[in-house]
Amino acid sequence: MSDDKNRVYIFDTTMRDGEQSPGASMSLEEKLQISNLFDQIGVDIIEAGFPVASKGDFEAVSEVSKILKTSIPCGLSRHIKKDIDACNEALKSAERFRIHTFISTSPLHMKHKLNKSSEEVLEAIKEHVTYARKFTDDVEWSCEDGTRTDIDFMCRTVELAIKCGAKTINIPDTVGYSVPSEFTKIIKHLINNVPNIDKAILSTHCHNDLGLAVANSLAGLVAGARQVECTINGIGERAGNAALEEIVMAMKTRNDLMPFHTNINTKLLSKASKLVSSATYPVQFNKAIVGKNAFAHEAGIHQDGMLKHRNTYEIMTPESVGVKQSSLVMGKHSGRHAFKEKLSDLGYMGVTDDIIQIAFGKFKVLADKKKHVYDEDIAALVDDSLIKEDNVIILKSLRVFAGTGEPQKADMTLEVYGEIKKATETGDGPVDAIFKCVKKLYPHEVKLQLYQVHAVTEGTDAQATVSVRIEENGKITVGQAADTDTLVASANAYLNALNKMIIKRKKTAPEEYESATMKGI
Repeated sequence: MSDDKNRVYIFDTTMRDGEQSPGASMSLEEKLQISNLFDQIGVDIIEAGFPVASKGDFEAVSEVSKILKTSIPCGLSRHIKKDIDACNEALKSAERFRIHTFISTSPLHMKHKLNKSSEEVLEAIKEHVTYARKFTDDVEWSCEDGTRTDIDFMCRTVELAIKCGAKTINIPDTVGYSVPSEFTKIIKHLINNVPNIDKAILSTHCHNDLGLAVANSLAGLVAGARQVECTINGIGERAGNAALEEIVMAMKTRNDLMPFHTNINTKLLSKASKLVSSATYPVQFNKAIVGKNAFAHEAGIHQDGMLKHRNTYEIMTPESVGVKQSSLVMGKHSGRHAFKEKLSDLGYMGVTDDIIQIAFGKFKVLADKKKHVYDEDIAALVDDSLIKEDNVIILKSLRVFAGTGEPQKADMTLEVYGEIKKATETGDGPVDAIFKCVKKLYPHEVKLQLYQVHAVTEGTDAQATVSVRIEENGKITVGQAADTDTLVASANAYLNALNKMIIKRKKTAPEEYESATMKGI
């Protein structure tokens, strides 16, 4: 180990403690893929499993130990000789390896789990740490349920474990019971009261039952620990373990308060998260560092600040953890500045402020209806607004009655050349009824050549885009419209096509004909 006092060693237990989380069982192939990536990332020690637990765990530890180039493979054992033998057998092909052995030290565990006295526990430590030391000079010892252990007894166990050859002493907050101030006191007490503590590295292993695993781990490092045990995505027993990516990025981001460094290539953290997630279970969207929303901004104020200077609302760059870029998530909290920037990203250059304002208004309405507004949604809204710029027939309201046992009926209000007109029509279906209403309010003779519906985006709240193609005297126009209501989109698409046809008439027909025809007289 390095003499650098600020070097922090990363001990990953994703494949051991992480796999103990329900639904997180990993195949051998998945463990090999994960181990290979961890090796590239710069993880110092990889706890690949509990060899005595099963044939699968034994095989995983054995095979992982064979492929690692820089990371040290590690196996877990109880204070039982057959456990230690299994670790040695699984790891022996590695050039160097670690045996991690543990025993409970809290009064609660000693009484109800082990049925041993404190003196019997001390004897077990002496016997089994010494035994493990026969196979490797890299032995780690853990006092299970350390944070509920009597501090004076803990000092005795730690001193003995070091005397017997342990090079790393791990203090687990096994049930996530501790708080940062308390965990700090434990580490400092050990440093100040264990005579041979300088011969070992102190380690933290914190669980997240109170949501404090990362905070406790960092508190331990500040107090003097120099190894932290953690998992990618924070997976693990019950509420999970301290998240590797959070610990590493906390140290990197707040190096002013925690002047420590690791060997981790942080640009691979996002990749590691995705790989582990694909083998276990999804990461929550708002998960720090690697969650889908970790670098996503929806609130208008935040988006505006980000567009002016990214440091206003980002304390680290997405690139630093392997994410390509921040994203402006368009939703109901987004502002006009972000909307305009999004249009630019989508290739809408030179769009007038009037059109932007119209499209932004429609976007706000849509965002109240949908959880996710996609780029395709926004494009459809802008296209729809551009089409409507020169409209002379505008849909003001639409009610449709559909279902079994009754004729399909539509109630429609249109603005035709500034005049409000209303109609009610029945049809063979709701769309037929809508189109009949249009013909009644604006008499015309066109042929419907195409009516097509497709979803712009995914989900039951997806926007529908409707395409309508009409023909009149050899002239053809196509109208499109998008809406979460397919029938509203159908009405607007037909009207868009009809408005385009009116514009074509203006360019080719005598004024007298237009005056009579366009007004439906």
